[in-house]
Amino acid sequence: MSTTPGHASSAPPGGPPVVGLAAWEAAREGLLVREKAHTREGDAIAAARRRLPRVEIDATAEVVGADGPIPFLELFQGRDELVIYQHMWWDGAPHQGQCEGCTNAAWHLKDTEYLNARGVSFAVVTTGAWDEVAPFVAFMGYTQPWYSVRGLPAPVGGDMGHLVCFLRDGDRAFLTYSTTGRGNEPANGTFGLLDMTPYGRGEAWEDRPEGPSEVDDGGRRRPPTDRDACWYWRSDADGVATWGPTSRPVPQWTRPGAGPVETLGREGSHG
Repeated sequence: MSTTPGHASSAPPGGPPVVGLAAWEAAREGLLVREKAHTREGDAIAAARRRLPRVEIDATAEVVGADGPIPFLELFQGRDELVIYQHMWWDGAPHQGQCEGCTNAAWHLKDTEYLNARGVSFAVVTTGAWDEVAPFVAFMGYTQPWYSVRGLPAPVGGDMGHLVCFLRDGDRAFLTYSTTGRGNEPANGTFGLLDMTPYGRGEAWEDRPEGPSEVDDGGRRRPPTDRDACWYWRSDADGVATWGPTSRPVPQWTRPGAGPVETLGREGSHG
C-alpha cells in the first residue's frame, strides 16, 4: 500500500493510522510536550532521591569473590559511590535454571566504564554459594565483579532482585537508595527502545493500537501483543518464547556450549 504525501490513507490492519508527514509532525510535536514534562518530573524525582537520608551499614562484612573473602568496603574500588545489582539465585540449578529477570538486568550491565568515569563502581552480588556462582559467571562471560553475599542481611544480602546505591566516607559505608520491580528498568536499555516502537513489549497490560495476530494473512510472523509481562525473557533452542523446561534466558543461547535442555533443575531455594 502506498501513501501520497500530505494525504491520509486507510491504515493496514493492526497498527496506528496512516497519515501524511505534516499530520505526523503535528502529532509528534504534541507528544513531545508531554515527553518533556515527563523528563522534568523525572529530574525532580531524581533530585528528591539524592536527598534521601542515609543508613550506615557494616562496611567490614565479608563477601566472597574471585579472590576469596573481602570486606564489603572493597567493592567501592577506592571510589566514593557504589551501585550493586542483587542477582537472585536457585541453589543447585544449572545455568539455564537461573533467574531470567536478573539475567535480563545483568546482561545489560556488562560494561560500566561510564559509571566508573563518574566515580561510581559497580558489582553484582548474589546469595548463591561462590563455588556455584563462579562457573555461571564464566559461562555468561560477565566481566564485572561478582560476589556471594550468602548469609548476610539486607541491604547487602537478604532478598535479591534490587538495584542498591551506597556512599563511602573513608572507611564507613552508607545505604542511600534501593529499588526493585520496574524500578530496575533503568538498567535495561532494551525496555526504553521497545517502548518507542508501535508494538511495544507485546505485553497484555500495555495500552497501544490494536495489534496484529502473530501470523498475518501473508504468513509473516508478527510480535504477539497479548502476553504476560516479560514473556520473551526465555526461549527454546529454536528461538520460540517459552518458560518451560526446554528454555533458557534468551542471551544464554549466544554462549559457547549452550545446547538444548530438558530441565531447569530448580531444586533449591530462590533468594
